[in-house]
Amino acid sequence: MLQLSIPTVRLDRIAMGISGLCLVHCLATAILLAIVSAAGGFLGAHIIHEVGLTLAMILAAVALGRGVLEHGFMMPSAVGGLGLGVMAGALTLPHDGSEALYTIVGVMIVALGHRLNGIAADGGF
Repeated sequence: MLQLSIPTVRLDRIAMGISGLCLVHCLATAILLAIVSAAGGFLGAHIIHEVGLTLAMILAAVALGRGVLEHGFMMPSAVGGLGLGVMAGALTLPHDGSEALYTIVGVMIVALGHRLNGIAADGGF
């Protein structure tokens, strides 16, 4: 079997952390845009959303894929893949608030996939 240097449980935790930061970013942007429109110029920038979401999606896919290789269960990866699809779909939406809603839903589904991955690996978190 292939030796992996970073345990899948740790990758899942890192991916969940990055997804959580993405969630905080989306919520903070919406709140700050409502309160201080000047903050929207920086936090609402398309590049921050696109780069952050892309990095989170890549790390999540790696962690979920490695989980399948380690424990052999497909359901965590399938659930996480659904969330990744929703997150990817958010990248195609106009930057009008709807993408934040889709991103939040996708992040929550991916977090469930990571949780299931941890349970399947018997890490439990």
